[in-house]
Amino acid sequence: MEKPPLTKQGFEFIKSELHTLKTKARPEISQAIAEARAHGDLKENAEYHAAKEQQALLEKKISTIESTLANCIVIDVHDIPYSGKVVFGSTLRLYDIDEAKELQFKIVGNLESNPDKGLISIDTPIARGLLGKELEDEVAIETPAGTKNFEILEIEHI
Repeated sequence: MEKPPLTKQGFEFIKSELHTLKTKARPEISQAIAEARAHGDLKENAEYHAAKEQQALLEKKISTIESTLANCIVIDVHDIPYSGKVVFGSTLRLYDIDEAKELQFKIVGNLESNPDKGLISIDTPIARGLLGKELEDEVAIETPAGTKNFEILEIEHI
């Protein structure tokens, strides 16, 4: 099994999220189960079954996060000598040639990916297509929505 990469910031954020799940969400669900159990017959108690389902989903999420944190490779982009090339952890400013607009995002691991916050997974076609490219390169990348054309305007290790 390949070890998933995480940025140092992503590792710390996910570790914090795990702590919150264990110390806040887990007790809240336990409380909801206890309250639902107090309503009587468990066979037909929808609140109880919903809370138990939530508990199962939470425990699966906690387990997945714990496994990822235990088996990941933490990469601090500041430790990578700047080569002028796009690498894992790079923050990029691109010009989308097809849509005539600028984009900015950081290439991160799957678990920390959040496109709405400008964090795209290293496993996306766009990130894979940009790895190893240099400033001012024009890149055509095949995506599920068709070919996208970009020019790299800026590469930062922040």
